[in-house]
Amino acid sequence: MGESEQAGAAAAPVGRRARDLHAQGVALYDAARTLRADHQRALDAVRSALAPLRDELVAQELESIPLARLKDVTEGRLRLGALEAAGLGSVRAVHEAERHELRQIPGVGAQTADQALAAARQIARAVEQTVSVRIDVDHPEPRTAALVGALYRLVEAGPELRRAVDTAERYERRLTELLPAVRPTVSRLRLALAGRERREAALAAAVELRALTAEAAALEVRLRLAQAGADLLRQPASEIEAWVDFEVRSAEYYSLLAEVSAHRTDAAAAEGFVPSEIAERVRAQPLDDTHRRVSLRGYQSFGARFALAQRRVVLGDEMGLGKTVQAIAALAHLAAGGRTHFLVVCPAGVLINWTREIRARSTLKAVPVHGPDRQDAYARWREGGGVAVTTFDVLHTLAPDPARVPALLVVDEAHYVKNPETRRARTVAAWTERCDRVLFLTGTPMENRVEEFRALVRLLQPGLLPAIRVSDAVAGPHAFRTAVAPAYLRRNQQDVLTELPALLVVDEWEEFSAADEEAYRAAVARGNFMAMRRAAYADPAKSAKLERLRELVAEAAANGLKVVVFSYFRDVLEAVREALAEPEPGGTPLDGTPDDPPAEPGTALFGPISGSVPAARRQQMVDAFTAADGHAVLLSQIQAGGVGLNLQAASVVVLCEPQVKPTLEHQAVARAHRMGQVRPVQVHRLLTPDSVDDRMLRILADKDRLFDAYARRSDTADATPDAVDVSDDGLARRIVEEEQQRLAETRATP
Repeated sequence: MGESEQAGAAAAPVGRRARDLHAQGVALYDAARTLRADHQRALDAVRSALAPLRDELVAQELESIPLARLKDVTEGRLRLGALEAAGLGSVRAVHEAERHELRQIPGVGAQTADQALAAARQIARAVEQTVSVRIDVDHPEPRTAALVGALYRLVEAGPELRRAVDTAERYERRLTELLPAVRPTVSRLRLALAGRERREAALAAAVELRALTAEAAALEVRLRLAQAGADLLRQPASEIEAWVDFEVRSAEYYSLLAEVSAHRTDAAAAEGFVPSEIAERVRAQPLDDTHRRVSLRGYQSFGARFALAQRRVVLGDEMGLGKTVQAIAALAHLAAGGRTHFLVVCPAGVLINWTREIRARSTLKAVPVHGPDRQDAYARWREGGGVAVTTFDVLHTLAPDPARVPALLVVDEAHYVKNPETRRARTVAAWTERCDRVLFLTGTPMENRVEEFRALVRLLQPGLLPAIRVSDAVAGPHAFRTAVAPAYLRRNQQDVLTELPALLVVDEWEEFSAADEEAYRAAVARGNFMAMRRAAYADPAKSAKLERLRELVAEAAANGLKVVVFSYFRDVLEAVREALAEPEPGGTPLDGTPDDPPAEPGTALFGPISGSVPAARRQQMVDAFTAADGHAVLLSQIQAGGVGLNLQAASVVVLCEPQVKPTLEHQAVARAHRMGQVRPVQVHRLLTPDSVDDRMLRILADKDRLFDAYARRSDTADATPDAVDVSDDGLARRIVEEEQQRLAETRATP
């Protein structure tokens, strides 16, 4: 052997050690290949279940396309007279015909038949990219049940499946090269008989294989792949279990369905109509998901990449498109690159939502910086890192630390800082100057507020100001977005939600204000369950829930959406009515300045519908609400408006508190989310942590989900909702006793 071969032999195992190493490599290869095969079979099962549903939709679309469109595809070369004379009136008729069938039509030769079929197939391929399969949980049938069951296995495997499959692909690809190359080393005789080049390659491959298997052992790769495979093969206990899981996690099912089917939304719309050079730069931006616990839809991935690639931007997606998730994806990517400190600034009403979302959607540490202990929390963040979540009114009390500059500053509801004369705007401006990366979030369409947008861009990319002209906004939203593309990305629901569920449920967690807390403790002390449920509205001027409700209504107004607000209590609805009717926002300003977003002018307010309102009058209110031009708000008691009325004009539903009877919520939401609804329906539940709301949700969640699903789909449940709901009295007693005990323990604990 030469010197290089001797060195390689010294480092590489030969003989029995090489055989053991080769066996380890083969076992690892088999594990990787098995998982990839199981994953491919699961994907194929989804595609097989999807095919007949999609084919039916395509056929329906082709039926509506007249035969004359075939001539357009062939630029007028195709003669259709004979086909029309034979009674073929649509593209579908040609698409479903065989070549020999067309040839039998008098006057149709081989060339005409082939041209007609090719044109029909071209149109069908284009249509296939536009149709979206909807899964109707209220009218399940065998084909959709098969699709839900096939998707169940992939959804149930969880977000770790994608990482495991990627790992399996990497190891399989590398081992496919290494295992054949290392074969000569398993026998000293075989190694000696190999030529010099092959011998050197075998010894080098053995060294690399040993390092690869050692890495796999340290990371427990085989165990992770086996666990992913076991998760992937888990079948639902019954068809109904898959349906219930779909109802609970429909967004995950639809997201996965879009990925598997490679459904294409309008790429330009999904990318916010940004110029091609920006779009290319954004697509090239990597997005590390190591610290992320949620899958992103295509447009969400683009939004996160846009924030990273452009560094200082406004993400202005319409409400309901997941701006928070996109921001968290950007934070997670930077954390994967070694960055440790991040800062989120938001209105007080959504601080707890941000904290929960960060913890649920990522592995990042969320550090709430507010309340009496905010300075201690801020010190912990400076020392230990994570995502500090604070409010506009607290931000000015936090002393910047030059050694702890946030790697990304996220400002939610950024239109709050449009007035540069306010303290909150000045404070945010000071922080943006310190940060290299800044992400402003707002659901308000900026093309309708050019001056506000200029104020935001002045904080982010002042060099872009000369390019922002009112004339661009006058020319339309697409022209405006193209002009301001370096700093602004907005997508609308109708452009990117074609593959999403028609129902999006968001829990809005709002901490008690001081006035809320006082009213709640008094109600608990009296053992008054109903007073506990509406304590969050006891002082409307200081109600955290009402403040968040106003924000939701204002954002819906900015987007021209109709809103229906449900509550069990008439006095709560009256408080809502007064709050929404005020020309200026209720509640204490965030920092004592008058620039909180005002109520949208011209808001049409209807109701409240209550049990004392005659049925005919209720319908008149609904009709007026439906006929109102653009944004409008309808108030209704949930037990009165939740049954019998058609509220499909509304695309935003707000539930002021959770209900004792889950069927009340189901029925109320179903008034808006029903056949004929052309936009996704957003349901916002206003909830308070560590309160009767929290207790109710936990107790009701303990009920058997499968029984509830069976019951809700039965005639008995429709006729007698009480049959599947818990006892009002029993639930009230239990919650009152638990809350009295909890508050007593809180007082006793220093």
